[in-house]
Amino acid sequence: MKKAIIAVLFLLATVPAFAQNYAARDYGFRLGLTAHPTFGWLKPEEGGKGNGLSLGFSYGLLADFDFAENYSFATGLTITTINGKSTEFNPRLYHDPNISALTAYDLKYKLQYLEIPFTVKLRTDKVGNVSWYGQFGLSNDFNIGARQDVELDGRELENNKNIKDYTKFYRAGLILGAGGEFDMNNRSSITVGLTYNNGFTNIVKKQDRSVRSHYVGLNLGVFF
Repeated sequence: MKKAIIAVLFLLATVPAFAQNYAARDYGFRLGLTAHPTFGWLKPEEGGKGNGLSLGFSYGLLADFDFAENYSFATGLTITTINGKSTEFNPRLYHDPNISALTAYDLKYKLQYLEIPFTVKLRTDKVGNVSWYGQFGLSNDFNIGARQDVELDGRELENNKNIKDYTKFYRAGLILGAGGEFDMNNRSSITVGLTYNNGFTNIVKKQDRSVRSHYVGLNLGVFF
């Protein structure tokens, strides 16, 4: 009986301390801004090849919803440009159907998306004013602009042609990221990192072709 009373008293004594520690944790919502370059490339699944990296840009809002200590649901709303070059054989949009021979066209895709990521962010405890994070999740991209440059044997066929009707509205990608957050004061921090966005849906509507776009983002942002 005495042991039970002592255990209850000990529990009652420790509850306030536990509550104070729990309340001190910053489980909440953080909003930030980002503006950073992207380095994109294309991967035609058949009848072509990718031709190196192309520079793009991303800017918009960041949002972190903390649901446990060092764990967040990270999302945002950005305008993201994913550019890329490819060499493709006999694309229907440009190739003369009366010519059966394989003809290589050099294409540059200039695609702009409204991007809404759904990711989980895992942060380390702070070492001084710095905490490190890893990020994993899904990229949801909605096409708001698509243009294309076309060359054949070094000769320009099209410049900045609108191809929005020939590209798919939705693009999905797998997000892998890592970086650090550097505190400026009790409320604000700078975030720097890298994100790999691996597209796994076809970006063109034509059923005879499959082209996937990928990019690496050099993430720069400020949380307030």
